[in-house]
Amino acid sequence: MKKIRLLFLCATLIPTVGFSQFFFDVSVDTAWLPEEVVFPPSPLQHQILFVGGDDLVQTTATYGNAPGQALAKQWHDFIGFTPDEESDDLGWVSVNHEMIIANDSIGDGGGMTVFKVRRDPVTDLLEVVPQTLSDGRSGDFFNVDFVNTVGETGMNCGGITSAIDGRIWTAEEWFRSSNGSLRGQVRDLDPWTINTDIPGNFAGQTIEKYENFNYMVEIDPREAVAVRKQYNWGRQPFEGGAIAEDNQTVYLGADATPGIFTKFVADTPGDFRSGRLFAYKHDAAGDPWVELSSTDLNVALNYANEALALGATMFNRLEWVTYYDGKVYMTETGRDNIGTRFQNGRDVGGVLDYHWIEPVRERHPELAEKTDDQVLDFVMAGFFNDYYGRVLEFDPATGLVTTFLNGGPFFETSPMISEYPNKHLSNPDGLNVMVTNGRPYMVICEDLNGTSNGRVPAGIGNRTCELYILDLSIADPSVDDLIRIAITPLGSEVTGAHATPDGKTLLVNSQHPSTSNPFPYNNSLTFAITGWDEAITAVTSVDDLADDLQNSLNFQVWPNPVSRKLNFNQVIDAALYDNQGQRIKVFRAQKSLDVSDLKPGAYFLKTASGEGRKLIIQ
Repeated sequence: MKKIRLLFLCATLIPTVGFSQFFFDVSVDTAWLPEEVVFPPSPLQHQILFVGGDDLVQTTATYGNAPGQALAKQWHDFIGFTPDEESDDLGWVSVNHEMIIANDSIGDGGGMTVFKVRRDPVTDLLEVVPQTLSDGRSGDFFNVDFVNTVGETGMNCGGITSAIDGRIWTAEEWFRSSNGSLRGQVRDLDPWTINTDIPGNFAGQTIEKYENFNYMVEIDPREAVAVRKQYNWGRQPFEGGAIAEDNQTVYLGADATPGIFTKFVADTPGDFRSGRLFAYKHDAAGDPWVELSSTDLNVALNYANEALALGATMFNRLEWVTYYDGKVYMTETGRDNIGTRFQNGRDVGGVLDYHWIEPVRERHPELAEKTDDQVLDFVMAGFFNDYYGRVLEFDPATGLVTTFLNGGPFFETSPMISEYPNKHLSNPDGLNVMVTNGRPYMVICEDLNGTSNGRVPAGIGNRTCELYILDLSIADPSVDDLIRIAITPLGSEVTGAHATPDGKTLLVNSQHPSTSNPFPYNNSLTFAITGWDEAITAVTSVDDLADDLQNSLNFQVWPNPVSRKLNFNQVIDAALYDNQGQRIKVFRAQKSLDVSDLKPGAYFLKTASGEGRKLIIQ
């Protein structure tokens, strides 16, 4: 397993106790009223790949209309990635559309778009690959056909990308409680007869049209068609999910209060049509899961109440779920005024988890002498407003859910911009892990559910949403450890962040921005940030980082600052970078370097063996 050599920075002959895994600063400053995406600095490169309402998608014959093309739907949310193992292309990108409108060509309700990308061998940027599918459609972007396969889809929000084989599921989030909630968005409200290969009493059953929404739905990105709705995983306001490395266990989150944490274990690896279904119950004796039927339509249609009746643990809007290194991470995005909602769940049988204890005690020191159960009663009674949310960690080995990263810091009254903290995390939503040069980073997307209590500074009405990364090697991380790498324009949510498998590019969505922004930032769009592999150094050694530190201490340069000749205490091969990370000199087998031709400023020296120094050229 690779580790990262931390680049040792030193401005003088005496080394400082400071490390950075980046060659250059990848962070961006907060912008409270941005009209465009705020991108990280050069040499990270950015590009816009796909624009809703502007790019054309190729469509199938739908509602009696001939195949053709139409403007893509908007409100981009989830991004899935399926590697191409059979060519030099990188693979297929799948983008959800939360926008729910009737459309003669694309299909009513929500939707998805898929396209294929490859990497330009010169620039390293992504290129969209023209394709011809087996159904005859040709072009760059393709509408996923739900209507002719599994029925309309709705408010496609989060989803699942299997790290095992790139299989894709889309989450139908916005929960439907009647056909009335579909009017104007779906034209055909006739009852739906289920046609599925999932075992149980599903196939052939006729249900109300609204009951055919709110499932995880598998799609085939290679052919841009839906495969099946996972009736056996239950009907919930799904947001995210993840598949463990066994290719059998699926972890699922539901965007509701109370929200249920769900697990499905397939009977056969890779075949998710049959298996066992569980809801998390933290206080269950032994294994913290209670089992529900995965073959009964009635259980599927009433999943939340069935789970709560078994004493399932209640969460506050579980959104995206990701899996890394044996742990499950998920965002509990938060919501104000949660008491009544939890009380309703308690009346059915639901219980609250102990991960609430820490954030509640932190905000309410008057509870210091209260027992844990009394703190939970405080939450249940509605005295705790969960303004900011958090990132949770579930460890399958222990069965415990704990708080991995709390949102905040908390403010009773929103401070002015001049007094606002440099880093502030509100309502984490999209969640993923990007592995670059062997080093894992959690990627966290914000989706503010309000602007009060410090979610933004006083006087700012815009729900400015920021994209952060967090080095997963940091023990007990806090908000101060976050690195802000992008901000989306006025009115938009930042979401969908997903890295390409080579760790070079991060794909991100900007969703539902203000229409007053300049084009294309007045549309939902998918953009890419490339160059992460060049931003971070890597080593193949599994030795302690203490060895790297000692090597750095043994390597010396002088004078520093320098105006003409830089000396080394050993013969080295090295490269010199400017303060934007651009490589400007490479030299071999040298014990000194003439820098008189360089402009004054800050530079970085990195040797072939990994030692680094910050230089000041006068």
